[in-house]
This record gives sequence, structure tokens and C-alpha cells, in this order.
Amino acid sequence: MLSKIIKTSVVLLSATMATAQTSSLCNPVKGQTCPADPAFGGVVNIDFTKGASEYFTLADGTTLNYDASKGAVFTIAAETNAPTITSTKYLFFGTVEAVIQAAPGTGIVTSFVLQSDDLDEIDWEWLGGDTTEVQTNYFSKGDTTTYDRGGTSSVSSPQTGFHTYTVDWSPDAVVWSIDGTVVRTLTSASASNGATFPQTPMQIKLGTWDAGASTQPEGTVEWAGGHTPFGSGSGAPYVAYYKSITVTDRSNGVSGATSYSYTGTSGTYESIKVNTGGDSNSTETTSTSSKTSTTKTSTTKTSTSTSSTKTTTKAATTTTSTSSSSSSSSSSSSTSAAASKASTLVQTTTAASNKTTTSSATSTGSTSSASTVPSNGVANVAANVAGVAGAMLAAFALL
Repeated sequence: MLSKIIKTSVVLLSATMATAQTSSLCNPVKGQTCPADPAFGGVVNIDFTKGASEYFTLADGTTLNYDASKGAVFTIAAETNAPTITSTKYLFFGTVEAVIQAAPGTGIVTSFVLQSDDLDEIDWEWLGGDTTEVQTNYFSKGDTTTYDRGGTSSVSSPQTGFHTYTVDWSPDAVVWSIDGTVVRTLTSASASNGATFPQTPMQIKLGTWDAGASTQPEGTVEWAGGHTPFGSGSGAPYVAYYKSITVTDRSNGVSGATSYSYTGTSGTYESIKVNTGGDSNSTETTSTSSKTSTTKTSTTKTSTSTSSTKTTTKAATTTTSTSSSSSSSSSSSSTSAAASKASTLVQTTTAASNKTTTSSATSTGSTSSASTVPSNGVANVAANVAGVAGAMLAAFALL
């Protein structure tokens, strides 16, 4: 019985931590002085069938190709591959709609994640071996000590066809929708009366990774459905397609947002300052400028070896046009369950990316992916007495 409890605890720890990061480049709620987060500040349409977008940067070791009908091509040809891109800007409540075809393959994970500097997080994740469901999850301030946040929703053949996956996020609720139909709603009140509700400005992270790799902990491999096969007859390479992304940044009801700043260390949405073009805070303005550079993110997600070579592929500069909307932004049909607290005037920006030719070289040691943690972190937590004790309590409920 005890061995069963311990094994279940480790699986729970690994599976839960496989969907949350435990660190960020700068965490303001830990007292660190962080640059302001540049804002989307309106509506942005990104069409990956036209090529790379200036709104996303490639993680180290990531090389992407772009298909004229299917969009950005995320390929895993070996267990060390983990192509990942991260948005250069943030939204502070709003809607993100992504058209995605998940990657097939046992152990392969496709992800669409919103994540903040202080590790609030909202997730979609697909397992390559699960042809009928998609997983949803959320985290607050990187807390992975409980196991009651995840959910699954039915979806038809996500690895063989495109679906539209939407997150509508307001101070009141997070609503997940598939093809316009609401599949899950999380209210702020149900998340410890707002204390564990995701509420700080978030980036968008898209990526695929191999949770069934030989280097992953047992619990992660079990969560992913088993070890990933490679070689002749395996089905590899495994490919996910991200066709388009539409972002509506409501900026917590403030028009003309250019960036977001944390005031204090509470990590509540009320503590976030929305900076506009007329703000005179020169420090925040300077910080924003440096943060929107095309420097690649280097957040690591798996325990694979560090890439020996960096891709030279970078997002192509795109031409954008901006015009002010004459009416307040309206929620999509999936948001009827959770209306935003404030309607706001938004700007509309269409990213008409130029078609790019990417390097044909395959990364041999990419370590990045969206919404996972280094497996040595999983092992450390699993080995931690307090962590295992907490997991054991959860495991008792399953017996």
C-alpha cells in the first residue's frame, strides 16, 4: 500500500509540474526590480501562413518552417527537440484565440500557454497519444502544491485537424472554448476567492516537447502516455501546426496601454499600473524598449542537454498598421459566461508577416518548451519530504 501511495504521489507531482514553470527571468513579487511589460494594447491578428511574426521570438535551439496553408511548423525529430516561441508583448485581461493542429505521437506534448512574470498561468495542452481530449490548467504564482486545478475536455481528432482554441480572461473568470463552445469556466471566486486566480499581465508561449523522452522522470512519462518512439516505422518526426493567433488585450479597461508595471509585491491585478503613451515614467519607458528587442528567450523546460548551436533564424520584421477602434471591444461568443469588468476602447493591429526562409538545420540539443519545468526540478520536488507528503495526502483520495 505504501509503495502504491509513493508511486502515485510521484506521478501526481511530475504531471502537475509538467504544466507549470517554477521560475521566470524576473519575478517582481519576489522583490526583484523588473522592467515594465510591453503591452499588446489592442487587437493583434497574427497569420503564420504568411511567415514569421515580429510579435514572437524563437527560443534558443528553435528553428521553424512556415507552411502556406497550415502555418508555423513545430517539428520533433528527436527527443532533444523542443521548438518554442514566446510573444514579445503582454496582455492584461482579454482574449487569445489560436488555430492549432496538435502533434501526434506517444509522449509528445503540444502547448498553448499564457504566463506572467510572477508565474500566473493559463494552459491548453494536448498529448500526442490522446485523440479525444485536451487538457486545461491554471496556476497562481507558480504554486504546484495542490492537484485540483487541471481539467480535460473532449475534442475530435486534434492531431489530424485544426480547431480554434480560445482563452477569454477577465478579472472575474477564465473561460476556455473550443470552436466557439465553452468547455470550462473558472471563476475568480472559486479560486480561493481570487487569491489563487491568474491575474497579472501575461505573455503567450507556444511550443512542443517530448515528455516521453528517456531523460524524463517516470511520472512525467506516465502522464504523457509512455516513452516516445523514434526511428523507422515510429511515425516520427512529430509535427504540430499553429495556423494563426488573434490577441485582444483589454488592458484592464484602460485605453492606449503601452506597458504594464508591478507596484509592490502583492501580485494582485489591482497593483498593476497600466502605462499609456502619455506617461512620463522614463525608467519604465526605457525598460520597455529593451524588453521588446528580438533577443531570444532561454527558459528551459526539460532535462535534455544544452544546445551546442544556436539557430540563426529570427522572426521577420513585419509591417503593421494601427487604427483606433471607435467602439468598445466586445467579447466573443465564448465569453457569455464571464463578461469583462470593464469595456475598453482598443486598437487593432494586423501583423501581415512576410514569408521567410528558415534554416534547414535541426537543433541537436534544444532545451526549451512551453509550460514545463526542468526535470531535475521535478526530481528535486519529488524527493522533497514536504512535497511528497503533500502528494501522499492527495493520493489517499485516489485509493
